[in-house]
Amino acid sequence: MTFPDILREDDALVAFDKPSGMAVVQDARGKPRPSLMGIVRGRYGPALANVHRLDPETSGIVLCAKTKPALDFLSGQFQSKTAQRVYQALVVVQPEEEGVRDRTRVRGESGGLPQEFTVDLALGEDPHRPGQVRVFLGRGGKPSTTLFRVLESFGRFVWVECRPVTGRMHQIRAHLAAAGAPVLGDLLYGDASDVLLLSEIKERYKGREAEKPLMNRLALHCGSLGFTHPLSREPVGVTSPLPKDLSIALKYLRKFSSPRGPRA
Repeated sequence: MTFPDILREDDALVAFDKPSGMAVVQDARGKPRPSLMGIVRGRYGPALANVHRLDPETSGIVLCAKTKPALDFLSGQFQSKTAQRVYQALVVVQPEEEGVRDRTRVRGESGGLPQEFTVDLALGEDPHRPGQVRVFLGRGGKPSTTLFRVLESFGRFVWVECRPVTGRMHQIRAHLAAAGAPVLGDLLYGDASDVLLLSEIKERYKGREAEKPLMNRLALHCGSLGFTHPLSREPVGVTSPLPKDLSIALKYLRKFSSPRGPRA
């Protein structure tokens, strides 16, 4: 498998640009398959350690430490919530059922997502769906908070910035689904029938018979990471460019849809 792009490297750390579909570490419960750490340790050695994780389906920045002191210092920032993680997601706003208003759904005055909103819902393991989490409205779960900001709106498709305050498994995905706007391509928390087709947004589109969705994976990307460097103690920012598939999807949405709201 191709070695992932390096976004930043020095004596203490290295940040990789993980592609969608690659796990950060090998899942002991699943089938053996290539993982980011399995690949990069072939070059850097077994001492290299990942500071945090991304879901296999999520693309973007994975920060690794080269030494134990660097790992301890960087991990502490994630645990104390001082590391700044910024994700981008293309979400699908779900219609509300007539006469039904879910307590967790978020809606603005026009029925779409508000410009800025916060989801503060406890999350915990779903006992009926191994490997997934669910929202706890009463007792149970762990406190979980995510800040969201709408960057661009294209009808039912919305480009959203996501800033997780806590770091629970599947937090962004579960919170967006609870808000009534699951991430496009989320087979765990969304609707598999929600796809982005060029024919849906482009008038007089030809070739519907052989048409394929513009996105064939989870439309969630970790695009920015800010932290304090373990050696210099200076603030550091790492950014990851949007993957080609997400860039193309946004290109067509901007070209053939009528954007509402600020541009990213």
